[in-house]
Amino acid sequence: MGEWGILSSLLDKVQSHSSVIGKVWLSVLFVFRIMILGTGADKVWDDEQSKMICNTKQPGCKNVCYDHAFPISHIRFWILQIIFVSTPTLIYYGHVLHVIHKENKLRERMKNSAGGFSKVPRYSDEKGHVQLKGNLLGTYMTSIVFRILMEIAFIVGQYYLYGFVMEPLIECSRAPCPFTVECYMSRPTEKTIFILFMLGASCVSLLLNLAEIFYLVCLRSSRRKYKSAPTIHLYPQLNGDS
Repeated sequence: MGEWGILSSLLDKVQSHSSVIGKVWLSVLFVFRIMILGTGADKVWDDEQSKMICNTKQPGCKNVCYDHAFPISHIRFWILQIIFVSTPTLIYYGHVLHVIHKENKLRERMKNSAGGFSKVPRYSDEKGHVQLKGNLLGTYMTSIVFRILMEIAFIVGQYYLYGFVMEPLIECSRAPCPFTVECYMSRPTEKTIFILFMLGASCVSLLLNLAEIFYLVCLRSSRRKYKSAPTIHLYPQLNGDS
């Protein structure tokens, strides 16, 4: 888990600047993807190539057959997936830090100057908490859209690369194999279960992203309705005839 430390700490800081569903998405990313991949994946996939058995002893044939069946290792593929899916969130976090830094400078100028300011802090408070509105909300929603696109792209990519089931038998006829060689994977059922688990985590993350988009759109429309609602006076207005 040491190699995930920097990414985990950055994503942990994003939680305080996310919506309720965004916090759930980050928890799923931490527990069911980063933690599982960091603690259990190596034990399941460490014999991926070393214990693959082929019915030939031709030098290089085994390596060629493995490369043909798996252009990229499942572990490296999932690492790339997590990095690419997390990148839009980190970009949003960079925007949040920029906004907080900018508005903190504005607060310092307001304290040191007695004159009035036409601008006031709009997105953040003095404790560094931000409100999802305006340009910040736009950046947040854009990051979610890119997360959705990345999730779909990697799910489709995994399907076309090697599917969602670890086949126990792999047939290969590439050089330097002298004939159509049959290779047998180690623990295919266990690996298939792991593949389906990671696929399920990706699908849950995708659904959470879609739900968050729907939630933010509803939140934004409710704010607009509230602002456009007519003001109701509780007391009759005094005029010159009374």
